Amino acid sequence: MKFKTIPLFLGLLLTISSFAAEPTANEIITKVNDLMNQPSSKATMEMTITTSSGDKRTFEYLTYSKDKGEKNLMIYQSPQRVKGQKILMLNNADDIWSYFVRTKRVRKLATHAKKQKMEGSDFSYEDMGASNAFLTDFTTTITGNEEKEGYNCFKLELNRKPDASSAYIKMVMWVVKENFVPVVIDYYKDDANRVEKSLYQKEIKVIDNIPTGTFMEMVNHNDNTNTIMKIKDIQYNIDLDDEMFTERELKK
Repeated sequence: MKFKTIPLFLGLLLTISSFAAEPTANEIITKVNDLMNQPSSKATMEMTITTSSGDKRTFEYLTYSKDKGEKNLMIYQSPQRVKGQKILMLNNADDIWSYFVRTKRVRKLATHAKKQKMEGSDFSYEDMGASNAFLTDFTTTITGNEEKEGYNCFKLELNRKPDASSAYIKMVMWVVKENFVPVVIDYYKDDANRVEKSLYQKEIKVIDNIPTGTFMEMVNHNDNTNTIMKIKDIQYNIDLDDEMFTERELKK
């Protein structure tokens, strides 16, 4: 009897371990948040905006991020008419400044601007610089396991907390189980039953040991527009001076 019970006991332990190994909703969203908000980064980005009439506008810019996304700086490189224009986002995009080359002036945007489109794209300032919002502004639950975009994913639902300032009342997210990359995020703004826009992350590459979606597309279902962002080059965990993330430095 003793010998027979050993395999049964081991089998029970393995079963318990398999259940214990499944991460909780909070653990998953924390890994997603940490993945998308590295300690620091520098990247060259290409952004193409497609309007409802089919017209396209393409921009290239440098982006710097520090303190896990709490500080963000964008410097436009092309086209020529916007070269040198800068956007500084601090405090999870609660504070936003724009520098305009033609006037050589810095303008601070109103607090509600974080919910608006960034430079006419389908990404809001909040999308670009809200760093820990997944953790601070939402409660997260696991609603299932699904295949999405060819990946085996956790399906999460994030619901806005009563006192949160996020523009979104709900998000539904598909997170790759293997690397915790969110390959699809559906955003609900005014109606919890209607998706306003969807983000798709594709062409996932491991850069500096960090899985990175190098092709991102935001589709706006209301306006019938979309914005594609491509990472042309990126470096993680680099030294960046705090001084570059100041209003004073924008004019330099």
